[in-house]
Amino acid sequence: MNPTKSQEWTARLKKAIPWGSSTCSKAPRFAPEEPGVIVRGKGCRVWDADGREYIDYRNSLGPVTLGYGFPTVDNAIREQLDQGIIFGHPHPLEAEVAEMACQMIPCAEQARFLKTGGEAIAACIRLARFVTGRDHIIQIGYNGWLNSLASGGRLLPGQVAQSAPPGVPLCLSALHHACPWNDIQAVEETLNDYSGQVAAVVSAAGYADMEKGRTFLPALRELTRKHDTLLIYDEIVTGFRIAVGGAQEYFDAVPDLAVFGKGIANGMPLAAYVGKREVMEQMEKVPISSTFGGDTLSLAASKAALSAYRNRDVIGHLWRQGETLWAGANNMFRSKGLPIEAQGFWPCPQIVFLTDAPEGLYERFYRAAYRNGVSLYDVSYVNFSHQDKDIAETLERLEKACGEVWKV
Repeated sequence: MNPTKSQEWTARLKKAIPWGSSTCSKAPRFAPEEPGVIVRGKGCRVWDADGREYIDYRNSLGPVTLGYGFPTVDNAIREQLDQGIIFGHPHPLEAEVAEMACQMIPCAEQARFLKTGGEAIAACIRLARFVTGRDHIIQIGYNGWLNSLASGGRLLPGQVAQSAPPGVPLCLSALHHACPWNDIQAVEETLNDYSGQVAAVVSAAGYADMEKGRTFLPALRELTRKHDTLLIYDEIVTGFRIAVGGAQEYFDAVPDLAVFGKGIANGMPLAAYVGKREVMEQMEKVPISSTFGGDTLSLAASKAALSAYRNRDVIGHLWRQGETLWAGANNMFRSKGLPIEAQGFWPCPQIVFLTDAPEGLYERFYRAAYRNGVSLYDVSYVNFSHQDKDIAETLERLEKACGEVWKV
């Protein structure tokens, strides 16, 4: 059988690029059902190189919160393109988007921009070390590849380091400590073990049990204050998704610093690190700089996206459509006796395979979903362009997929 166009692209990617993609989680694992490359997206659907259509819940791993080709965002990019992409001095958009972020995010009294969430968290860690004069960092969840330094920390969202991560010197790894989400005792023990040495706790919310943040984050806020340690929220996923202002708004527990990425510009590369003025102003003494931090196309996209969050019920839509989809899918899984469950908050639940799941079910399920035109990931996202008909069609396609799983 001749390879498909998608498979040909996968072969070229693997030959030219280690891992077959510059983003580890985007490299296909379930060919030929899973697309090797995506060539076009519109609204909530994407098409591969062979013309196959998928209702998409990967959304570029989260950034496409409004939908592919969202008119106001794309028009803002086109208009700015005619005026210039980047300059040797700040552009007015840099001030405008920073002001909007400070109006919309509870902890934000000042804001600054970089291209990716991981580097923005690294900037916050460096700032926290300078402000506190301490070296140690406690990390909860996955905070980006360049911050995955702790033994037992997250190398990737679903991969844990058993010792110091590859390529990380032991002396550097020893300054970073991994603690689980919703384990306040583990955090307290680490703070006590390194009393007076911890600069910051960096926390990304767990997916499957995100509701635990209602008690965990206030307790974390109190504990970090007790130890004079800065609290940093990784809001890269939760921001502009569970609430406009992320977990700090939803759970009413405000950190000292926070990082927002993914949905901040509906797919354009931008991350904001924000926080209290008294902390952020110390940036004047900490040289963190990037040529592309203020590129105008990403900022134009962000201004349009933030305006959509402000003026339209985007967050409510994500919650409603997410509940319709995933509650419906859970009912389907139960009725068919499939040990699969979507757990967590409806805008960003984790697809969990329960303890009695037979070997190979994970792969069979995802292959069947792709085969029936539904693009999923371990954490799957609805976007603002998923309408009722799209959700209904998704459930119909998943019904077929689940039927095929038991035939394998």
